[in-house]
Amino acid sequence: MEAAVTETLSAGPLEIRPGQNVAAVNGRTLALTRHELGLLIALARRSGAVAGREELAEQAWGRPLRSGDRSVDVYVRRLRQKLASAEPRWEFIHTHFAFGYRFGAERSPAFHIKGTAR
Repeated sequence: MEAAVTETLSAGPLEIRPGQNVAAVNGRTLALTRHELGLLIALARRSGAVAGREELAEQAWGRPLRSGDRSVDVYVRRLRQKLASAEPRWEFIHTHFAFGYRFGAERSPAFHIKGTAR
């Protein structure tokens, strides 16, 4: 039980503590719903791997998706907005069309290009 409470998932400036239901960017706690946090944890636990919508829904919320259900996409969009608002220089959730989503901290191309265009 102690390991679950102390588990920390980190990626760049993002830190997630699933046992405490907390996600923070640069030390600032993000205001996430239960569904958003569950999805973020499911993605972070598979860091670097592509996960399909069905798999993410099962891991994040403990339920299968119904046919045509786009709730994973909706929550990914909301997470991206909140993460970008908290730290626009980083991207954390990456789309792999026809496959799913991959989690990994990467510098935002807009900031990377702007910073190297001198």
